[in-house]
Amino acid sequence: MKIETKKDRRARIHLRQRKRVKGTADRPRLSVFRSETHVYAQVIDDLSGRTLVSASSVEPAVKAQLADAARGNNVGGAKLVGKIVAERAKEQGITQVVFDRGGFLYHGRVRAMAEAAREAGLKF
Repeated sequence: MKIETKKDRRARIHLRQRKRVKGTADRPRLSVFRSETHVYAQVIDDLSGRTLVSASSVEPAVKAQLADAARGNNVGGAKLVGKIVAERAKEQGITQVVFDRGGFLYHGRVRAMAEAAREAGLKF
């Protein structure tokens, strides 16, 4: 894969990561994606190919909880999405996950989402 853009670079890093990070039924994968305007998180069982839990800053239920300064494209919004995905995972009986940063640097919104999920009770 030839790297010509930032998107190509992220895709290559993500493929390299996915060789090592696998989600199972006991310990599913917490996958994070961030766009310019929103943040998305999914808890995925790779063995069965199912998304067990998801949350994003696009959902009306999440948008209603966003404060004035928190939006889908900043750290405040990422913290809220991380907290919500952790709560939904705990409702499904999921306490341990494998973190997949999706080729993004562990920095800013990705880090905020991970730390909020940890604070809400997920272990990784």
